[in-house]
Amino acid sequence: MPAISRGAVLTVVLALLAGVAGGWLGSGRIFAKPERPSLHAVVHGLELTAEQDRRIKALEQDFAGRRRTREAELRAANAQLAAAIQARHEYTPEVAAAVERFHVAMGTLQKETVEHVLAIRKVLTPEQAARFDRRVSEALTAETP
Repeated sequence: MPAISRGAVLTVVLALLAGVAGGWLGSGRIFAKPERPSLHAVVHGLELTAEQDRRIKALEQDFAGRRRTREAELRAANAQLAAAIQARHEYTPEVAAAVERFHVAMGTLQKETVEHVLAIRKVLTPEQAARFDRRVSEALTAETP
């Protein structure tokens, strides 16, 4: 059995260390993008009055129920789509109907989300609304990975 040279061992060790370092850097631990606060966190960081907080909590409760309903519709549409694709493995009228059902549910969710955001905005003072507007604009224009 041939002896392994020190150079070969050093090469393997350095390659291993470089791979670990590259994986660590690539995982985002060094250059991680800071997460933006959620809209909920932004709203509740606006120093709301007790009345504003009460009104916004009522809006959030109402929207949470509607959002759960829409998300259930999206899951049902996806299940319908999966079944339609499995049935024939081609773009059939059933696949098209499932895609349309999903688009309608997604569009309704987006519309209701925008209405919710605008309803919250009506509760805010002009100064609070300006901060809120900046955050909404950032969220809508942020690039996603």
